[in-house]
Amino acid sequence: MKVVLQHLTKIFPSRDRKSKDEVIAVNDFNFEIPDGKLIGLLGPSGCGKSTALNLISGLLRPTSGRVFFGDDDVTDLPPENRGVGLVFQSYALYPHLTVRQNIMFPLQNLKGAARLSREEIDRRVTEAAKLVQIDGLMERKPGEMSGGQQQRVAIARAVVKIPRVLLLDEPLSNLDARLRLQTREEIRRIQRDTGITTVFVTHDQEEAMSISDMIVVMKDGVVHQIGRPQQVYDDPVNLFVSKFLGTPPINVFEGRVKGEALFIGDERVLDVPGAPDGAVWAGIRPEGFIPQADGPFTCALSGVEVMGRDVSVVCRHPACASAQIRAIVSSETDLPEGAASVRFALKPRKVLLFDRQSEARIRRGESA
Repeated sequence: MKVVLQHLTKIFPSRDRKSKDEVIAVNDFNFEIPDGKLIGLLGPSGCGKSTALNLISGLLRPTSGRVFFGDDDVTDLPPENRGVGLVFQSYALYPHLTVRQNIMFPLQNLKGAARLSREEIDRRVTEAAKLVQIDGLMERKPGEMSGGQQQRVAIARAVVKIPRVLLLDEPLSNLDARLRLQTREEIRRIQRDTGITTVFVTHDQEEAMSISDMIVVMKDGVVHQIGRPQQVYDDPVNLFVSKFLGTPPINVFEGRVKGEALFIGDERVLDVPGAPDGAVWAGIRPEGFIPQADGPFTCALSGVEVMGRDVSVVCRHPACASAQIRAIVSSETDLPEGAASVRFALKPRKVLLFDRQSEARIRRGESA
């Protein structure tokens, strides 16, 4: 089931009596979610991603714009008539009911032509439980289960109705790191097995990039970029998107381009053919540094953090926008012990230039 959002906008009135400024939570959101894909809505807290999800679900009515499921305009339909499955950050399970009863609950409330026989209800409940791998826990109550198991029950309850669209609002936020990793892999598996069009809201960029077919990066109610996770990481449209994606984050420096060369401080660090002269923000991904004895870029060495497969070289530079620079290199790299500084060559594809004023991406061969 494809989902089409047309000029979707949600404006909330000001709650400040002294100010009448309205809050634009979602601003002119246009997007077509392809049938059967998992889309990650990604952005910092307050960016409008949960509001967008609630507009799709029908929990909120848009100020303007339309929502389509396939060819059906569902903008004015209540949530219960849209055919959506919802999973929230809080599991919202009934504590006095067993796992079986929790999963069964939405099917028992179907009315009229949608009403199911007892046999069909049992079949669907069993299939949903097997899908999320909790079929051996059916007689337990939520209080007897771990957080990850409870979240699986919530997902089973959402998919047992065979929804047209599955909506997940930060479903992993209450889990510890190991359970988050395990459960996000399960969500991806379940989505592929069912083929249900799914929207996954999160502020965790690693989470979104690891399981999404496409990601939508939002800030202040505005969509900044839509694309495949790797494509958005490699080719961000502006400084915000480049800083939001990546762990460790991109290293940002004050720089300038002169004669198709990038200067950071007094050092000519990289040739940038086609880039116009002027002040820039130079973003260097952590994996874009190559330790090299005669490299053109010099940083003060703070320390080396061994992470097993990789090594994080922690250093400083007066032109860096943050207190520390992190360069990720292979653990097999020979690094000078006890040295006060380290020199790098830079990988051209991992160096991104942005206009100093607008923070828009400067593409090689294009004007600022």
